[in-house]
Amino acid sequence: MAEKLQHNEWSGKTDGLPWMQRSLIGMFRILPIHAMYGMMAMIVPFYMIFNRKGYNSTYTFFRKRFQYGRLKSFCKVYANHFRFGQVILDRFGVYAGKKYNFSVEGQDLLDELENHPEGFVLLSSHVGNYEIAGYSLKPQKKRFNALVFGGETATVMENRRRILSQNNMNMIPVSADMSHLFALNSAIDNGEIISMPADRIFGSQKGAECTFFGEKARFPLGAFALSAQKNASVLAVFVMKEATKKYHAYVRKIQCDRSVKIREQMSQLAQNFAENLEEIVRKYPTQWFNYFDFWKQ
Repeated sequence: MAEKLQHNEWSGKTDGLPWMQRSLIGMFRILPIHAMYGMMAMIVPFYMIFNRKGYNSTYTFFRKRFQYGRLKSFCKVYANHFRFGQVILDRFGVYAGKKYNFSVEGQDLLDELENHPEGFVLLSSHVGNYEIAGYSLKPQKKRFNALVFGGETATVMENRRRILSQNNMNMIPVSADMSHLFALNSAIDNGEIISMPADRIFGSQKGAECTFFGEKARFPLGAFALSAQKNASVLAVFVMKEATKKYHAYVRKIQCDRSVKIREQMSQLAQNFAENLEEIVRKYPTQWFNYFDFWKQ
């Protein structure tokens, strides 16, 4: 049995026992989304009180990165936690059969790469609701392989697998023995799409130091190293919640100078991704869902 992955700052696991999550899916089948959001609004203050590490890191984020005052920062922390609750509820809403509307900015970039025989890389991050796009936006010509955290509850993993398999998508769980790297390499060699998170160091501790919100922060090297070594194109996708049942996806091309050494290509790709991520976070500050000191890594 593969060793369990751990992280000293965050668990990566959706809260709640499996029976609670199954009950939530059942509630979505009989209650409107607004009712579910209303219940979430009442729960958020308790979550802020008892999850002090998450509260403190988010409060500091708004105070330091956006220069908000104390009261505004507190209000933004509540808005952030409430929005995160909505995002989680929307995932379970999809499990229950709810439908959401998507608009895509940069669809032409995806279409262009799908029409080429080579595989390519999609970068995700812990902003907005990237996962929900995988349940609604289907690749037309290539198999999609998503690197996912393998420590989720059985309820979440089973529903992910059920929906993604219908959309020509495959999950590759992160493994402590790094065997997932073989699956990723094989997929891209076969001309398929691979999707990887690019904003949290996990598994391998190799990272690229990038300027992010005016200060140095470490980003995981994996996706950028794979792209440089395989000479694969890279896109970043940010799926942001804009209304109750509406999401807007931003597709951005992540570039580097392919004539330089591989190590320099990795650094350039990482920095370009960090810049695009910062642009999105500044536009949607309450949809930044990293509940630890990101710059302390």
